[in-house]
Amino acid sequence: MTSLIQIAAEQKSADVTDWAARIGWVVGLLLFIAFVYWLMRQGWKWRGSLQSDLPELPAVPEAPGEAKLELTGRYHGSTTAGQWLDRIVAQGLGARSRVELRLTDAGLEVVRPGARDFFVPQAALREARLDKGIAGKVLAEGGLLIVTWAHGDKLIDSGFRSDHAAEQAAWVEAINTMSTVNSTTEGTAR
Repeated sequence: MTSLIQIAAEQKSADVTDWAARIGWVVGLLLFIAFVYWLMRQGWKWRGSLQSDLPELPAVPEAPGEAKLELTGRYHGSTTAGQWLDRIVAQGLGARSRVELRLTDAGLEVVRPGARDFFVPQAALREARLDKGIAGKVLAEGGLLIVTWAHGDKLIDSGFRSDHAAEQAAWVEAINTMSTVNSTTEGTAR
């Protein structure tokens, strides 16, 4: 009987939590997440250096004229024209932001609070269309306003989403009318 009491007194319950192992796993996971984030950041910088030949973006002129159309919404990014997954990050074109667009006779003003503003001269506008996606953003068919414009020797698609999606069709018509005028005047100048 005494040996049974000794055995019962000596037994202990197992430790429920091994804190050293748990802390090790948490630290390891945090280091892995930091490493993946660092790799993504390096990829973004690398893409920007590959696109370093993109010229400086035109600034918004002092007096661009009276606005034909105005829109508030979101800027979702820019890509190489016709390649909806080839995001352009150089010159700040990769940064998503709120946007205020103004279409004037001089061109398209893109005002982005918290990001770099730019201007697309009227002669650089090529076309506009409603589409469903651009790099990193996919919506229902016709959910994005895509504006194609020339910058340097590159054609660029920029994606915008209006706060009021119904007004995007008017933008397509107005920009396409301006670009038709551009192509007509270019054709007669040759």
